[in-house]
Amino acid sequence: MEKEYLASAEDVLKAQSSNAETGLTASEAQQRLSQFGPNKLDEEEKTPLWKRFFEQMADPMVIMLIVAAVISAVTGMIQGESEWADVIIIMAVVIINSVLGVVQEAKSEQALAALQEMSAAQSKVIRDGKMVHLPSADLVPGDIVLLEAGDSVPADCRILESASMKVEEAALTGESVPVEKHVNPIELDGADDVPLGDRKNMCYMGSTVVYGRGTAVVVATGMKTEMGKIADALTAAKKELTPLQIKLNELSGILTKLVLGICVVIFAVDLIRHGGELGSNPEMILDTFMVAVSLAVAAIPEGLVAVVTIVLSMGVTKMSKRQAIIRKMTAVETLGCTQIICSDKTGTLTQNKMTVIKHEVEGPDALHVRAMALCSDAKWDPEAGESVGEPTECALVNDAAKLGFYEGGNAEKYPRVGEAPFDSGRKMMSVVVKTPEGTFEQYTKGGPDVVLGRCTTVMNADGTVEPLTDARREKIMAANKDMANQALRVLASAVRMHDKQPADCAPEALEHDLTFVGLSGMIDPERPEVAPAIAEAKGAGIRPVMITGDHIDTAVAIAKNLGICEDASQAITGTELDKISDEDFKEKVTEYNVYARVQPEHKARIVDAWKSRDKIVAMTGDGVNDAPSIKRADIGVGMGITGTDVTKNVADMVLADDNFATIINAVEEGRRIYDNIRKVIQFLLSANIAEVLSVFVATLVGFTIFQPVQLLWINLITDCFPALALGMEEAEGDIMKRKPRNATDGVFAGGMGVDILFQGVVITILVLASFFVGVYFDMGHINIADMVAGTADEEGVTMAFITLSMVEIFHCFNMRSRRASLFSMPKQNKWLWGAALLALVLTVVVVEFHPLAVMFGFMELPLEALACAIGLAFLIIPIMEVYKAIMRAVEKDA
Repeated sequence: MEKEYLASAEDVLKAQSSNAETGLTASEAQQRLSQFGPNKLDEEEKTPLWKRFFEQMADPMVIMLIVAAVISAVTGMIQGESEWADVIIIMAVVIINSVLGVVQEAKSEQALAALQEMSAAQSKVIRDGKMVHLPSADLVPGDIVLLEAGDSVPADCRILESASMKVEEAALTGESVPVEKHVNPIELDGADDVPLGDRKNMCYMGSTVVYGRGTAVVVATGMKTEMGKIADALTAAKKELTPLQIKLNELSGILTKLVLGICVVIFAVDLIRHGGELGSNPEMILDTFMVAVSLAVAAIPEGLVAVVTIVLSMGVTKMSKRQAIIRKMTAVETLGCTQIICSDKTGTLTQNKMTVIKHEVEGPDALHVRAMALCSDAKWDPEAGESVGEPTECALVNDAAKLGFYEGGNAEKYPRVGEAPFDSGRKMMSVVVKTPEGTFEQYTKGGPDVVLGRCTTVMNADGTVEPLTDARREKIMAANKDMANQALRVLASAVRMHDKQPADCAPEALEHDLTFVGLSGMIDPERPEVAPAIAEAKGAGIRPVMITGDHIDTAVAIAKNLGICEDASQAITGTELDKISDEDFKEKVTEYNVYARVQPEHKARIVDAWKSRDKIVAMTGDGVNDAPSIKRADIGVGMGITGTDVTKNVADMVLADDNFATIINAVEEGRRIYDNIRKVIQFLLSANIAEVLSVFVATLVGFTIFQPVQLLWINLITDCFPALALGMEEAEGDIMKRKPRNATDGVFAGGMGVDILFQGVVITILVLASFFVGVYFDMGHINIADMVAGTADEEGVTMAFITLSMVEIFHCFNMRSRRASLFSMPKQNKWLWGAALLALVLTVVVVEFHPLAVMFGFMELPLEALACAIGLAFLIIPIMEVYKAIMRAVEKDA
């Protein structure tokens, strides 16, 4: 059927061979899924492997190496030489680097795809007569979907039932004002068709329910939807670089330009210095060019950005296994800076397993229980023996079931004929039902203070009604306070009788002149893991703040149990907050740890107040109205279980288990990842500085210490694996005892730039010392003239290469901690041992395997020379132990 909006709901259901009550069967749905395909928009075509491979070669560094290889090959052919070692090695390294780049990129994409799958949208669907949660991608035409405020519409649907449901369709129509939906067919009134924005009995993929609730039948999925028709290819996730990755790319760019400038200067100086020899010895140009290339290779950390990207993606995957699903990579860095965590109470700090344990009833017990159960969207499942729906409402329905309300189909005798759905602004909900006697009763439930504010009368136990006096009102509020002091969540019920079915069910039409009936107190136990998590957060310099819609007494009682506040003076209500100006609140925000009876706009004020004090704020949220505050926060945290699609879509991180302790775990993991990335940067850059200084000193003196291919082997082959292994290092013992990192701190903050420079200089001295010792072993003396002439450097180069390779293998163990002694680390990093062993094997192979050794320009070393080269390399460990001890003492006194 086309143009379902012109047909009645019954005709649409018939055309889709579906049933509004029972939905599709599982087998029919599976058959339709095979026929229509998954409910997904076409994704952007993936770049072919061959194209990715050549994209890796577009890097300026790689282009320079290829140019060097080509010049070397052309020079060799002109001179009639058959020596292709440099060319083969350079091209082999370039190919290996490109392959590694493609593999690393693929791993990052796989990790991202896995995270997208975990955070994929879910829909509430009727299948086989039962409500089930399914991935939205599994929906098929004919499915019956249940929609409520906060849900994203998962496919194009014809509405079957609408309870004041309003849908925001700006993504399709550009109209930001929500459209109120109904079930009646649309009349053409002489027009050829109905514009999409006027199809008020339809809801479309990409739109959002902002108010009310409804049911609808799916009529189109995937690319057959209106969204699919206007989207040639929509990518589910855009690649985004974190601030750290952007900084590192900028660093690589600056280093490239700087080194190219130095290379040009050195090239020019050498040409001028040997100007007279160029005519008789054209090889001099190639040698000078190769020195310049060596310096470029030494200075630019080719694998740095790739390694950091891999470490980030591995860390994010590990976070997902701990129930924290990162939706935006920038959150990983921001987590380590978090200073304030504003958390909802229900379900995050507590177990979200509400149970009614107390009633304080003014009117008849049966009426109060019936009002609470019927003024609820939770449903009783007789087969399961429990209710299904939102936890608070489930507690009320379960309570009514225990008292026998659902026996003998009693609840079906009170069909709902109208409603004013709950919203967080009013803090109440109302329904109108038709009684067995044919009259109409309105049941309202909500926070005791707001419900009582709409009441003018009160019902007695015998069913009589009398005016609500101030004394009676005080008595009810005293009962409410007593229950709240016991950490109970308290809801009130009220009724209103109607002679006929109300024509207008808007809140303002229903919720006035109510008759108060009673209070129900329920408890939602604190999660046992939350109190230790809050203590850990405080130890890490993070301030937890509780935000709840509950009564202030309930909020304070739970906050005190959890260690969030010490007394009621640290708590404030939304009403009190409204009386404080923004400027005054910015000054007073540090006084409050508990916010009770708040509305969504208060959350945004709390975020803004803390941010005005230059604090990094995380904010949790689940309702559709929480989206603005989540977007405003530095880290928006959505709820995976109770959260609406709207909040999940704007969140930086989603908690799969809705647990506050998971946020603290994520903070720890974020700190660990950032720490490890800094260790990787320090390890790679200190090695690069050593290579640059070694080549620079050698060039100034006039001898050659390293060829480009030798440095490439170390940078791209030997260093790569220990750097990755450092990224998998466990968190250091004091990681959650440190204050949060300052968000404005650069990657070299805290003296890391000095550390890198010191380590680079030390490694340079060790490498040059090894070179000169090698020359001494070879010649029996050290003669600079011989070295300049190139007759005394083969053994020196081999020893220097072994020392540089080995010093980096030893140094990667130093880098397990910037300040703690290597010998104080409680656990071993098995990945680092494996990577070090692999790096050692690769070093031995290239030096000892004769064909490779010849290609790289190495010679076989006597045992004492080999021992000396390794011994010099090992010195990096005691030197760094002394340096760390000095720095610990300096920083302790600072």
